[in-house]
Amino acid sequence: MDKNMLSEYAKLMVKVGANVQKGQKVRLYAEVDQYELATLVAKECYNAGASYVEMFWSCGAVERLHYENASVETLGTVLSWEEERQKQMVKDLPARIFIESADPDELSGIPADVISTVGRMRSKVLKKYRDEIDGKHQWLIVAAASPKWAKKVFPDDDSDTAVEKLWNAIFSCVYLDGNKNWEQVWKQHTDTMREKADWLNSKRFKSLRYKSSNGTDFTVQLIPGAKWCGAADINRVNGAAYVPNMPTEEVFISPMKGKCEGRLVATKPLSWSGNLIDGFEVEFTNGRVSGCKAKQGEEILKKMFAMDSGASMLGEVALVPKESPINRSGLLFMNTLFDENACCHIAVGEGFQEVIEGAENMTLDEIHALGVNDSIIHVDFMIGSDDLDITGICEDGTEIPVFRNGTWA
Repeated sequence: MDKNMLSEYAKLMVKVGANVQKGQKVRLYAEVDQYELATLVAKECYNAGASYVEMFWSCGAVERLHYENASVETLGTVLSWEEERQKQMVKDLPARIFIESADPDELSGIPADVISTVGRMRSKVLKKYRDEIDGKHQWLIVAAASPKWAKKVFPDDDSDTAVEKLWNAIFSCVYLDGNKNWEQVWKQHTDTMREKADWLNSKRFKSLRYKSSNGTDFTVQLIPGAKWCGAADINRVNGAAYVPNMPTEEVFISPMKGKCEGRLVATKPLSWSGNLIDGFEVEFTNGRVSGCKAKQGEEILKKMFAMDSGASMLGEVALVPKESPINRSGLLFMNTLFDENACCHIAVGEGFQEVIEGAENMTLDEIHALGVNDSIIHVDFMIGSDDLDITGICEDGTEIPVFRNGTWA
């Protein structure tokens, strides 16, 4: 792996992704095997003027040991010091950078009800702090190659070769390969996403209808006045522009909760809570998941939809053309950060506050009352296909093509 590229990657994260501000604190999350990259990122944060970089290390293998040996009560208990740390986060409003590199099915074989119960227990305590900082800080999710993940993507290669190939794929997907002026490249990219969002906003669609030969036949209602967003976001406290996901190829909106009907057929696997879910489809009735089936991971899929009252309703719909560089790579990354940017997707669970105009002056209850879904989860799954058609339906019934054959009409 090219050390210079790794250094450039760290700069990209800090300057464009999180856009760390002078005097701002940073929370950096990484697996222990990514200490080299994490060190480079921390260095760049300080170069950008960060007042302090706090590290949060994790280890997938140890997490599995916890699930295999500790009780559900122990795993689900949020200790007082953990909650105090979250309270401090609300006070500091740090930039947060998450480096993902875990094995996509690290927790495979752990009972689905154990994973879902632990998640619910912890979220009951911690979710209010995540809600409190939403829109008030910069955050970024990126990925780093690891042997177990790389072997999932390149199973026919030896470990070292697979890791090298995965690094090259990551660099390509975030526009680092061959682009010395990546800041300008990313500006052009985010500007393009904004143009697409502006066009969608100008149409003021009442609903979207999805159809594909694979069985997808689905209609979703949008929130009146809600806005489409793309790529970049703004910290409404300090005004810093940032890119929450790298890579990103999507234009997205939160739809009206509880207002969708039909069937969605997933076109790529989903990794959730350390388990792979594949070959699945989901049926919606009266705005909620009414049934699902999967060739792999059906039980964990059902547990996911039952996490809370909002987990069976939509929190996001996102448009990604099939010309996406992630899709053109021909790779199945087994990682939602990448696979969701290969094609159109939806998410069940929590919606986005920023789609509501004037959200900064509203309470969470007011935002939810307008139709933005609330949940302890937000899980994307991919539904884009080569023949996916999406039609926008206006208030007067006029139908406007949005996507035809998997790309912008």
